[in-house]
Amino acid sequence: MSSLASGTPFLDASERSEGVLPAAPFALPTGSTAIVYCEGQFGEQDGKTANGLVRHSEKYEILSVIDSLRAGVDAGKFLDGTANGIPVLASLAESIAHAGHVPDYLICGLAPADGLLSSAQRVVLLDGIARGMHIINGLHEFLNDDAEFAAAAVIAGVTITDVRRPKEKRDLHLFSGRIFDVTCPRITILGTDGAIGKRTTATLLVQALNARGIKAVMVGTGQTTLIQGGKYGVALDALVPQFCSGEVEHQVVAAFEGENPDVIVVEGQGALSHPAYITSAHILRGSRPAGVIVQHAPKRKVLGDFPMVPMPTAASEIALIEAFADTRVIGVTINHEEMTEDELNDAISEHHSALGLPVTDPLTRPSSDLVDMVLAAFPALAAKLAGKADTTTPV
Repeated sequence: MSSLASGTPFLDASERSEGVLPAAPFALPTGSTAIVYCEGQFGEQDGKTANGLVRHSEKYEILSVIDSLRAGVDAGKFLDGTANGIPVLASLAESIAHAGHVPDYLICGLAPADGLLSSAQRVVLLDGIARGMHIINGLHEFLNDDAEFAAAAVIAGVTITDVRRPKEKRDLHLFSGRIFDVTCPRITILGTDGAIGKRTTATLLVQALNARGIKAVMVGTGQTTLIQGGKYGVALDALVPQFCSGEVEHQVVAAFEGENPDVIVVEGQGALSHPAYITSAHILRGSRPAGVIVQHAPKRKVLGDFPMVPMPTAASEIALIEAFADTRVIGVTINHEEMTEDELNDAISEHHSALGLPVTDPLTRPSSDLVDMVLAAFPALAAKLAGKADTTTPV
């Protein structure tokens, strides 16, 4: 949410840092208009796909978000304190009326832990199909395999895209060792829980590095990044475990060979310590990062969707990561949920003092903090950047 726990607002648009994700600086293709369905969950952990699309989308023009509990607010203002012109509306009918036409896509912006649709959610998506909207589905439940959805799509002449559907097994990749041919640094964004902001931090970091003249490419590992239009990535949690590290490796190699970047940023999933999710282990094995940034929400007391499990500390997660993989943690990023501005300042200062690492909040602090975190860890990148500056300095 855009307000702090005590009611003290975050900085307004004129005072906020440059760290907040800007609108896409390019024209989206014709036929990409979309409504995001996120009933009851926008701004929450299980609404992370909708949250991500409101902040950043290279593939779809997001016209509105459906959530009757938050109807009437600006989506950007609600999430981050800065209006972005995307309204939150109460229903599909209201969203279509607001658009003035039937948009091209209805995106399921929900990301529940079980990956399944409720009966009420099915009704809304089927209504979208009946109105002539293509469906983008990021859940574990594949709607093309659902007889009711498949028949409805055929009748309406629309498509259903199951983003998490993996490739055929014959097309999947085992770990091959090609990662050792990738000569640029890899930085993986891990965290202490799921739905804690790893993807957003990874996206912000890539944007900030590119803005400073360091060519950075992101490799996604979840469905939201793929829906946002990420060029390189795989929905890792839908794969047979045997192929997970190999598929991460394959995407990193593809990004390296396709883009010749200075650095590759890999999106993390879940947490290495998480009792339900194991994808962090595959990401570390497949990407073999030279550095890790850990995202942490100090106000969370228990894991999201798993309230029987206490939250780990940033320190314990760092120790586990560095014991598990041949890597080092180069910084910590703070998720400011439920924090006042004073609490956020204290959390940044306390974690820096306790851990001896750079600490920032990517959404409310300058994006230069993220870049400086990387440059401090990788002097060769700093030297390369300095060299570029020297070549542009007049004699």
